[in-house]
Amino acid sequence: MTTMTQTSARFREFKMPDVGEGLTEAEILKWFVQPGDTVTDGQVVCEVETAKAAVELPIPFDGVVHELRFSEGTTVDVGQVIITVDVAPGSDEEAPVPAPVQEPVEAAAPAPEEPKGRTPVLVGYGVAESSTKRRPRKGAAAPEAAAVAAAVQAELNGHGAPAAPEAPVDAPPVGRPLAKPPVRKLAKDLGIDLATVVPTGKDGIITREDVHAAAAPAAAGAVAPSAPAPSASEPVVTEAPAVTASARETRIPVKGVRKAIAQAMVGSAFTAPHVTEFVTVDVTRTMKLVAELKEDKEMAGVRVNPLLIIAKALLVAIKRNPEVNAAWDEANQEIVQKHYVNLGIAAATPRGLIVPNIKDAHDKTLPQLAAALGELVSTARDGKTSPAAMAGGTVTITNVGVFGVDTGTPILNPGESAILAVGAIKLQPWVHKGKVKPRQVTTLALSFDHRLVDGELGSKVLADVAAILEQPKRLITWA
Repeated sequence: MTTMTQTSARFREFKMPDVGEGLTEAEILKWFVQPGDTVTDGQVVCEVETAKAAVELPIPFDGVVHELRFSEGTTVDVGQVIITVDVAPGSDEEAPVPAPVQEPVEAAAPAPEEPKGRTPVLVGYGVAESSTKRRPRKGAAAPEAAAVAAAVQAELNGHGAPAAPEAPVDAPPVGRPLAKPPVRKLAKDLGIDLATVVPTGKDGIITREDVHAAAAPAAAGAVAPSAPAPSASEPVVTEAPAVTASARETRIPVKGVRKAIAQAMVGSAFTAPHVTEFVTVDVTRTMKLVAELKEDKEMAGVRVNPLLIIAKALLVAIKRNPEVNAAWDEANQEIVQKHYVNLGIAAATPRGLIVPNIKDAHDKTLPQLAAALGELVSTARDGKTSPAAMAGGTVTITNVGVFGVDTGTPILNPGESAILAVGAIKLQPWVHKGKVKPRQVTTLALSFDHRLVDGELGSKVLADVAAILEQPKRLITWA
């Protein structure tokens, strides 16, 4: 979806589009252009991260960049103008005064009277009210409630909220503290409430030095008995937040893919009654088949691995037990039987776990399935998976074996009926033809929605997958 408006014959605005699946906001990760740069129709101007994926946005017209409305790291609502372009550079029409860089993260206090002259900001200059109207967010807290919550959280953090200093004569009205986006991010990383920071910048703006100054006593106070215990483990992030050497905690904003994962997993775990069954199986013949397929000229150019055969085995098991491929419609109190399989593959990426799916996987031949798997994995690792590629899944495979894990109890991807976890394939002693021999063995775990799948049906699906992996010739006899 391309969204743009025309403010005049010369200057055109490009709004944050809905990149898919009805998403309402996106974070600007990176700008590829700056004011004064020449752009052409279709040129990528920025990269944004939605709750599902990172997406590059192309500009739909030619011209010269006049203004960037938001800085990197800012979350922007769909429909807000993010860039204006001069489509007729050199004409006599007067250029509009650039609007200030905006940060639409929370409801702001009433804006003070526009000052005389123009004040430097992150991108462009001048302080002017934007004509863009924001859509109300669900659950947006009032400024007073947010301030109270921040003060309580500060107290829990062990550094409390110091008494507010006397406001200078020219201080802005009491409300949201003034700070640029990078400074706000730094404050969040350090766990500092901006309302407790004394600003030293021009016009009451909080600077990075102000935040570091506020963090110093907080870190010193962390040794008090009331201080919380250090976190057992900290999430890995692409860009490590700035912290002092004595800091005992690191606060990482929950947003983007991580926020979506949290919401989806909590919703799934407390909505669908999960049941997980396990089976340990000898996959020696499957591993021999994988080795043979790697030498097959029909499979040239595609990646052949055990996951490919496991995926095909699951598709055959679903064909033999089609009732497992369904969804629960709570609103209409119906079970929706799916006559197609969009096979999800859980993929770990630098931004978190995502589950893109192979559309109509049930119709694909083995070489086609291998090619689709390879493309899905490489796209996910590059962070280029689109929201559409993650929509409409029916069942999922998660390969925890790549981490050396034997098995697990996977949580269903919301809206799906089952998820198969594949453990590590290891050489183990196994009774084969009446004798104990070293065989390649793995453990499979199938979680399913017990509203849709009874124990008998779930057991049949898992047993069929195991039987195929033990005797891969069943891919032919059962297909």
